Amino acid sequence: MTDQTTESIKSTYQKLMDNQFIQETLAFIESDHQHTVDEQVALTEISAPPFKEETRANNFKDRLESLGLSDVRMDQEGNVYGMKYGTGKGPKIFISAHLDTVFPEGTEVTVTEKDGILYAPGISDDTRGLAELLAVIRAVNHANLPTVGDIIFGGTVGEEGAGDLRGVKAFFNEHKDIDGFISIDGPGANSIVYLGTGSYRYTVTSKGDGGHSFGDFGIPSATHALGRAIATISDLQTKADPKTTFTVGEVWGGTSVNAIAQEAGMTVDLRSNDQEELDKMEEQFLQMIDKAVEAENVRWDSNKIKAELNKFGNRPPASQSKDAPIVQAAYGAIEEIVGQPSLTGAVSTDANYPMSLGIPSITIGLGGKAGSAHTLQEWYDPTSAYVGVQKDFLTLVGLVGVEGITEPLLGKRRT
Repeated sequence: MTDQTTESIKSTYQKLMDNQFIQETLAFIESDHQHTVDEQVALTEISAPPFKEETRANNFKDRLESLGLSDVRMDQEGNVYGMKYGTGKGPKIFISAHLDTVFPEGTEVTVTEKDGILYAPGISDDTRGLAELLAVIRAVNHANLPTVGDIIFGGTVGEEGAGDLRGVKAFFNEHKDIDGFISIDGPGANSIVYLGTGSYRYTVTSKGDGGHSFGDFGIPSATHALGRAIATISDLQTKADPKTTFTVGEVWGGTSVNAIAQEAGMTVDLRSNDQEELDKMEEQFLQMIDKAVEAENVRWDSNKIKAELNKFGNRPPASQSKDAPIVQAAYGAIEEIVGQPSLTGAVSTDANYPMSLGIPSITIGLGGKAGSAHTLQEWYDPTSAYVGVQKDFLTLVGLVGVEGITEPLLGKRRT
């Protein structure tokens, strides 16, 4: 970070920390801790499977309305959000957590507690983020300070898995006047994600005539074609920097042990921190599929095997400087509240998409401790978790500015 900008950040947070109303609000957040945990539990017990977040979204919408936000709505994609207007002289920022979990419909989501630890699928990722967001709104209401910038608080859909960031994509495709974005997600109240890993995801389905393993022997097999492709994909050579990876995640097909498969399929995940490398790997992957199909047909002097490809995931890689004001603002807030900030490596979060559009964007971590994410044994320890909310609040008011106290650290974009 440059010395000049660092001094600006330090000056802003010194003014905020010296302000009586800010100090009272930080104390309020601590006193509000159990309320935040109770909301976290209540939201966790509302199932929100991929593409079926509506029940939780409606509940979250009611909570936003009860906190007095303006213009609360659910958009066509299923995102819910509302506005806290500032003086009209500053930037407009969107701060959110994601509504969806990775768990399928029918998963038992009742929260249990043992020795102070909470257990349930989705108890942390990202239901804790939703609870922290609501706590930040209560804090802003408690402080009752006129912010310079406007704040949109919301919950997004489709962050997990095949959701492909559909929530933030829809939001930012509709709203062209957003100057910055904060996602509350992931472990570690001191963490800042400011880089985005991109990914392409495919379903590949190999199809042929199929037949009896003995009586029809001599015709091509859909599973053999798929196997040829998997073997070739497994030998892909990728770069360590920028980190570029691949995996065949799921494989299925055939009808019995004594049948030549008529159909077989797989899902493939391609990732990179660099767009050029991601595109290069995708091109190689597509060639491998074509060659595998051709090889299986040539082996049996046939043309019956075909491959169908469905690209169901497209998360853009993105990057910005660690000296960007939005990154530094989070850094300064963490120093004041939590301790030593941690600038993490690139991962895939809701921040990917707006960052790829050139909108300053970060993902900041949750208070408390958590583990076993994306498993049925997911757990959350809420001990002193209020520091996460305090850090969220301080980051936010630092970025939007407070009339008569601090200027916004986040600038307005030229759109």
